[in-house]
Order: sequence, then C-alpha cells, then structure tokens
Amino acid sequence: MKITIRTIKEKKAKAEKIVALTAYDYPTAKILDAVGIDIILVGDSLGNVVLGYENTLPVTMEEMLHHTRAVKRGIRNALLVGDMPFLSYQTSVEEGIRNAGLFIKAGAEAVKIEGGRQFIPLIERLTRSGIPVMGHIGLTPQWIHSFGGYRIQGRTAKDALALLEDAHLLEKAGVFSLVLEGVPVEVAKLITESLSIPTIGIGAGMHCDGQILVFHDLFGWGDFVPKHAKVMIDLKAVISEGVRRYIEEVRQGIFPQEDNAVFMNEEEAEILRKEWSQRKSSEG
Repeated sequence: MKITIRTIKEKKAKAEKIVALTAYDYPTAKILDAVGIDIILVGDSLGNVVLGYENTLPVTMEEMLHHTRAVKRGIRNALLVGDMPFLSYQTSVEEGIRNAGLFIKAGAEAVKIEGGRQFIPLIERLTRSGIPVMGHIGLTPQWIHSFGGYRIQGRTAKDALALLEDAHLLEKAGVFSLVLEGVPVEVAKLITESLSIPTIGIGAGMHCDGQILVFHDLFGWGDFVPKHAKVMIDLKAVISEGVRRYIEEVRQGIFPQEDNAVFMNEEEAEILRKEWSQRKSSEG
C-alpha cells in the first residue's frame, strides 16, 4: 500500500509506530521499500556516510538531487522525503521554495528542513504551495558549529521550553511530522504528547511516534556506532569476510570455475583452433 502524508498522520491517531530509514541509492531503496519501511529519507547524512565529507555542511543541491532520483527509482510504496542541504533554504524564502521545488521534481514527496521558528515564513509558503514539510529540531547537524559539536539539546528547562515552543510553532506553520534528534527522553515525551502531528525520534528515546536511523548505523557500516543507534546485523563484518574470501579464492585459483564461465560450441571452438593454428603457421 502506498504511504502518503495522510497515512503518516493517521498512524499517530491509531498509535501505530512509524518506521523510517535513510537511503541514498536505488538498490538500498528497493530493499527498504520491499520489506515495508514507511518513510525513506534521502538525508544530507550522505555527506558523511557516502561521500566521505567530515560533516553534512559541504553537501550540495546537485548531490542531493542526484541521490533522490536514484532512490525514487527503487520505491513503490514508501513516502520519499528529501533533506534540504545547508544553504539551500537559509538565504531567502524564495531560494528555499525554488530548491524545495527541485526536490519534488526529482521525485520527493516532501522535504525536511532543520531549524525552528526562524523558518516559519518559509514553511508556511511551502505548505501553501503544495510542498509538504517535515520539521527537524533538537540536535540539527547543520548547526554543529553553533552548538560546538554534536551535543544533546534541551538539557536545561529553559532550552527544553524553547524546543517545545518551536515544536508548536512548526506544527502551526503546517509541518506534517517532526524529527526530534538528540534530545532528552523527557523533552521528547512532552513534545510528542502535546502535538497532533507525529514525532519521529533519533536519539530522542522511546516515547516518539516513530523512529529514524541512518542506514549505515543500523548495519555497523560506519567508523563508529552512535549511542542512539543499534546494529541489527554487522554488515561491515559480513562484507569484509566476503571480500577476504574472494581475495583468497582468486589468488589460489579457486575462483572462477567452470560454473562461472561461458564456453563456445565445441564445433566452433575446433574451427577457431584450426584457423588460429594455420594463421600462426603461415606467419612463421
């Protein structure tokens, strides 16, 4: 069944947990979609886990659109959300609308925007223009220089109240869901209980309406496993073992064997050998 914005909103009303993951390419998206994931986010985290950048800040619109198109080709049912990269929406409302529109043209069904009340004018314009928006507050990676690194947000009552206020302002502006990243459990619980739209947590505890993880964190494919993640299968170890076996079998002459090769028709092979032999004899 095709997941839509309406489906996601209804899940909260039905107390059904929402499950989301990031994806950055066609084969991964196809697998996630086939097993029933609700939301696939083409996250700007591709900067860290796919492109090898130090953080998400260098990621460009061109890179995001390229990966969004690839992911779209692998999806039939999941809701596809595109992550607005750094400086694609901060400069002006008009620039934000233009870039969000490019995501929709690339196949996304919604965009995600990091930040709170400062982006209310943009979010209101986008939703009025028919572009659904997923909000994102708390530990917003595009703000790491302002935060002084990847630090939990909302540890004090004052900071937590500011997050609660932002959450309600974003809901009023029209976001259909809200990512809560890197906030204490108590804060995430209060926000979740006070909103009519679903919250999707990442490092925000168990009380959110859903969860999202970076695909590579779920499979131990990065350089480290964040505290908020859980490795379901150590895919890095599985791939490493497979590559080691491949190296060993090639070096020992075990691979390839006849089952891995294509042979000529014997009659044609015999003609080839004779023709080649005659040619070599005439040249000699």
